[in-house]
Amino acid sequence: MRETINEALKTALKAQDKSRVSTLRMMQAAIKDRDIANRGTGKGAATNEEITQLLAKMVKQREDSAKAFDEGNRPELAAQERAEIEIIRGFMPKQLSDEEVEKAIQGAIASTGAAGAKDMGKVMTALREKFAGQMDFGKASGTVKRLLG
Repeated sequence: MRETINEALKTALKAQDKSRVSTLRMMQAAIKDRDIANRGTGKGAATNEEITQLLAKMVKQREDSAKAFDEGNRPELAAQERAEIEIIRGFMPKQLSDEEVEKAIQGAIASTGAAGAKDMGKVMTALREKFAGQMDFGKASGTVKRLLG
């Protein structure tokens, strides 16, 4: 995934696409920060799964910012945040549809043997391991709660 981001940055630099260059550099900086944090704990460089989680977090932050800019009557800043979201999402795994999310949750419930709301943590852990970056776990937790309840 790192190589893909590096190659995209080179291409954006050659094309002089300033907004794309800025977003890609920000992504690289976040990955390097994660590498440095991992080094402090004795881990190696960030894995693709960790990078995917990091990108998902960046998307969530930008969605929140865009919403705040919309509420603050700053549509140009909200549009900039949404443009960054599209660039970041281009490096993430394909997002699952609502139907696919529900099937994945049902599969996780069956594989963990979850019987009630007290088993929600087991189901969410199984989903995070298998579908990192492919679904919104905030929405998924509501579906898990509904199916277990």
